[in-house]
Amino acid sequence: MQGIKTFSSKLLLCATLLFVLVTHTYAQNAATLTVSGEVATPLELKVQDLAAMKQISHKVKDRDGKEHEFKGVALIEILEKAGVTTGAKLRGENLAKYVLITAADGYEVLYALAEIDPEFTDQVILLATEKDGQPLPSGEGPFRIITPKDKKPARWIREVRSIKIAFAKN
Repeated sequence: MQGIKTFSSKLLLCATLLFVLVTHTYAQNAATLTVSGEVATPLELKVQDLAAMKQISHKVKDRDGKEHEFKGVALIEILEKAGVTTGAKLRGENLAKYVLITAADGYEVLYALAEIDPEFTDQVILLATEKDGQPLPSGEGPFRIITPKDKKPARWIREVRSIKIAFAKN
């Protein structure tokens, strides 16, 4: 009888772990990133959509002090796909535009549009979907911003859910 209880306990544990894994994988794949505001084409992107775009990676030290390789899409690529003013057209009043990125918990970070545009900076800000060859873990993904040249990772926002482009003018 003891053997049956042990077997049942192990079976229940395996079923629970499988359920958690499947639920986590589904949640990561089902999560949507919205791009809105001063855009020509509002976007709703899933991890699969980003996987079809040009992938880049950055090896950087995370908050834990360890070096990790993050992989994903350059933020500028996503903004260009949405029709945001970039490149030669980013001048005059368009220089007053900013990008507001919001996480699932309401945490927000802000970038001037020029901080992202390659005609103004050499830094490539990454919208990561992978860390060390694996999908971003729960609590970190499925989307995360990596700003490799920031001295502090305070704008390395986790669980990104929306990107909004707006004018700083009143």
